[in-house]
Amino acid sequence: MTITRRASQCRQPAWERSAVDPAQVSVVLPTFNEAGNIVPLMRGILEALGPRVEIIVVDDDSPDGTSDLAREFAGSHSQVRLITRKGEKGLTTAIARGIAESGREVVVWMDCDLSMPPAVIPDLLAALEGRDMTLGSRYARGGLDQGHGWLGRTLSRTICYGARTLLGGTVLDLTSGFMAARRPLLLELGLKGDYGEYCIELIHRAQRRGYLLAEVPYVCAPRHSGESKTSVGLSGFLRRGPGYLATVGALFLGRLRGSASCRRA
Repeated sequence: MTITRRASQCRQPAWERSAVDPAQVSVVLPTFNEAGNIVPLMRGILEALGPRVEIIVVDDDSPDGTSDLAREFAGSHSQVRLITRKGEKGLTTAIARGIAESGREVVVWMDCDLSMPPAVIPDLLAALEGRDMTLGSRYARGGLDQGHGWLGRTLSRTICYGARTLLGGTVLDLTSGFMAARRPLLLELGLKGDYGEYCIELIHRAQRRGYLLAEVPYVCAPRHSGESKTSVGLSGFLRRGPGYLATVGALFLGRLRGSASCRRA
């Protein structure tokens, strides 16, 4: 497990970072066309965390019947809530909607293609004791990416390395998307971005404000069913890459301006 500690440039969060019980946890599942994955994923979460966890499915009106399957499962599992969004799409806004709907102290979110094992969630929660946010990491010691080909892995590592070089910090998997965070952090920082770049933005701002983060290694598996919506190849990088680059560039300029302000003060 890799631990990231950054000196606060504003204030050190003061609330108690106690051990986390599943009764304090909501797991947000942002879905679009995940009919082959959503029920096994929800079952896996309940097996990993028990009956007191809350599961919030935020579906972007999938034409493949994902909402229908989640609704049927919720009928016999009171832990599950379904939100079907009409006329609104997008990964970041779906996660943000789930966070807003949750009233619990800790929110976990993850991809819904079974590439991120539900069995790792207890490790994320255990690592959250004494910290504010934990990240499932393919690149921390013990982690592995088996879900993407060599080109996808190379592009992902390049984005993470470049962002870390420009922005600082020690987090290795800056595009994780497998995260657990305490509510005060989420209320202060929120999520910004259109797709996976929200991870880079959130991690960077959390570190700059003195929040305590840890990476927990996991093995990213190939998608279980359906078509990938992740930027795993060159065409995906050309489509999504400009958003990542723009986010890193804006954060880097903000870091430079912040450093200049500190020197003047």
